[in-house]
Amino acid sequence: MAALAGVIAFVAFPVLAQDGTGPTPENAQTRTYGGGWDCRLGYRVDGEGCVAIDVPENAYATGKSYGSGWACRRGYEEVGGASCEAIPVPENAFLRSSGFDWECNRGYRQDRETCVPIVLPEGAYLTGDPSGSGWACDRGFTARDGACVPIAVPENGYLTNQDYGVEWACERGFVELDGRCDPVPRPANAYLDQASYGPGWRCDRGFEAVDGTCVAIDLPANAHLDRSGNRWRCDRGFQLLDEECVLGR
Repeated sequence: MAALAGVIAFVAFPVLAQDGTGPTPENAQTRTYGGGWDCRLGYRVDGEGCVAIDVPENAYATGKSYGSGWACRRGYEEVGGASCEAIPVPENAFLRSSGFDWECNRGYRQDRETCVPIVLPEGAYLTGDPSGSGWACDRGFTARDGACVPIAVPENGYLTNQDYGVEWACERGFVELDGRCDPVPRPANAYLDQASYGPGWRCDRGFEAVDGTCVAIDLPANAHLDRSGNRWRCDRGFQLLDEECVLGR
């Protein structure tokens, strides 16, 4: 009889499920698909119904079923999991678009929790970079000991405009030597070569470099110039023997 009474009670008084599958309680709304219900915004499931979420000042309900159920508004940060306090923005700064941090105005740089004016040396400009010094030197100047000093470019040289490494380089036809740009000593039957290594010149096709000069290649029979044009090799079917090209065996 006790078991039968339990069945009758279950049918007469159905239990509200915590997963939102029972009758819709107060402060809940029926799902648009799949059946069941969900708590309204600002409420969360508690046993058989929906209870109000304690949303602190300067916060809003997230509608999420996990976590605290609320988040701080833009410009505020969570403190102790129970309140939202304004993010302190120092003078000469603004709140970033994310709303979680601040950045110094143009012309200022961050120094711990404050924004201090950028001291711009002569020959420099503002970079807009919130980190570092906040400035960079104009073209033709280099940063040294907090100042911008002119770059000494020798005659027949030019500025490289690189942020690091060499500040100047020699024009085509000149080579760096002891801080100068001297003309490349080009021998007869040679042309200027832009390679970063070597003497700065190459021999014309049909000539080879010998002791700083370009000497005509004495091409033996059954041979041809290779791809470089400055060396030779035996024709197909021939092999090198004593500086001559002989039939292969």
